[in-house]
Amino acid sequence: MTQNHIISLYTEMTPNPESLKFVLNKMLYPSRSADYQEGDDTASSPLAAALFAEYAYVRGVFIMNNFVTVRKDPAREWFEIKREVGEFIKAWVAEGKEIVLEATEAQPDASSPMSNALNPDDSVEDRIRKMLDQYVKPAVEMDGGAIQFKDFEDGKVTVMLQGSCSGCPSSTVTLKAGIEGLLKRMVPEVREVVAETV
Repeated sequence: MTQNHIISLYTEMTPNPESLKFVLNKMLYPSRSADYQEGDDTASSPLAAALFAEYAYVRGVFIMNNFVTVRKDPAREWFEIKREVGEFIKAWVAEGKEIVLEATEAQPDASSPMSNALNPDDSVEDRIRKMLDQYVKPAVEMDGGAIQFKDFEDGKVTVMLQGSCSGCPSSTVTLKAGIEGLLKRMVPEVREVVAETV
C-alpha cells in the first residue's frame, strides 16, 4: 500500500437484518474467506479479534475479498453503531494492520479454477459444485456471505452458510426455494439440500 492510497468504505444491507456488509476499495482476503462467531478462537484474524474486543455487541465477523460482514446483537440498531464500526474497520485497513494471518487455513477459493460447464461425465459432486460456483456463490457473496459445499450422500446435499447467511431468517427460504430447486432441476440425483450450522 502506498502512503497516498486513500481507503474508502461504504455499507450494504444484507438479507439478514442483524448483518451489515462493510465494503472497502482494497482487497482484504482475496479469493478466500474467514468466518468467526462469538466465542471462536480469533487468533488467526487480528481484525476479527479487535472487533470482538472493542464492541460487546459484535456476534460474528466474516472476511472475504474486499468486504467484512459484521453480525450484531439484535438489541442494538445499525443506525446507532454503523458509523463507529465502519470507522474502526476503515482505520484498521488504512493503518496497514493485519486482517487475517497468512498461515491461516483458508476456505477454498470461491471462484475455483474448475470449468463451470456441466459435463455428463462429471461426478455428481462435481456437477453440484459447478452449479453452486456458477449460480449461487456470486449472489450469496453480493449479500455479504458465502456458501461452501460440504457433502453429498443418498440424494442429500449438505452446504455450510457463512457470513450474513449464517442465522439469516430468510436463508431457509433461499435454501429450499432457490438452491434446492436449482440443483434438483440441473442435477437429478439431488433430492434435498440442507445447511450445516456453524
